[in-house]
Amino acid sequence: QVQLVESGGGLVQPGGSLRLSCAASGSILSIYFMGWYRQAPGKQRELVASIISDGITNYADSVKGRFTISRDNAKNTVYLQMNSLKPEDTAVYYCYQHVRTGSGLTSSWGQGTQVTVSS
Repeated sequence: QVQLVESGGGLVQPGGSLRLSCAASGSILSIYFMGWYRQAPGKQRELVASIISDGITNYADSVKGRFTISRDNAKNTVYLQMNSLKPEDTAVYYCYQHVRTGSGLTSSWGQGTQVTVSS
């Protein structure tokens, strides 16, 4: 079983920066997809950024140029660097990974970390 542990959320002023981390543990053989999603109160969960096995990244239009997703394959960890944060970025951020283990393919969600952008 794969477990994801997130860290790095918090309270930041508009224009500030935060870096989220998501570390996967378990018998992971390969990672096919890593993504960050967010869910604001009263809204649906949305994909913020993703990176696939060959390194191709994808971003929501609302965060392009401000957020950067990256990974450390040796640590099975994905990061989300968030710059120029805006109040509308306030949400619970979740990481998601689709991986292959010794038991086959599996998908996992992190527990979520709160990001609040406010003065």
